[in-house]
Amino acid sequence: MPHTQSFSDTLILVTNDGLGNAEPDLGRKLFVKYLEVLEANGSLPGVIAFYTRGVHLACEGSPAIEKLRAFEAAGVRIVLCKTCLDYYGLADKVQVGVVGGMGDIVAAQAMAHRVITV
Repeated sequence: MPHTQSFSDTLILVTNDGLGNAEPDLGRKLFVKYLEVLEANGSLPGVIAFYTRGVHLACEGSPAIEKLRAFEAAGVRIVLCKTCLDYYGLADKVQVGVVGGMGDIVAAQAMAHRVITV
């Protein structure tokens, strides 16, 4: 039975192209599974912010795109670091979310009651 807990005041920081330090394919699969469990538990965060290698998960070719689009449609704010997208040459490959700056991520941290880094 799903456990319902309010995550609406939670910011999830995604700093890697997947969860953990596993092989890339496994890390991406685990990230998608993480999103699926959050959704199934009714635990959608208020914001998911992607920076450093994490921006890859919101760009063309990511297995998380469909799930992230569903989160965005459900009201989750998805923010991508512009500096990181530019660094990795991904600015034209963004599939979901809004491109912002580190200021947007810091503002989201300041407003969140809980910050989870994955």
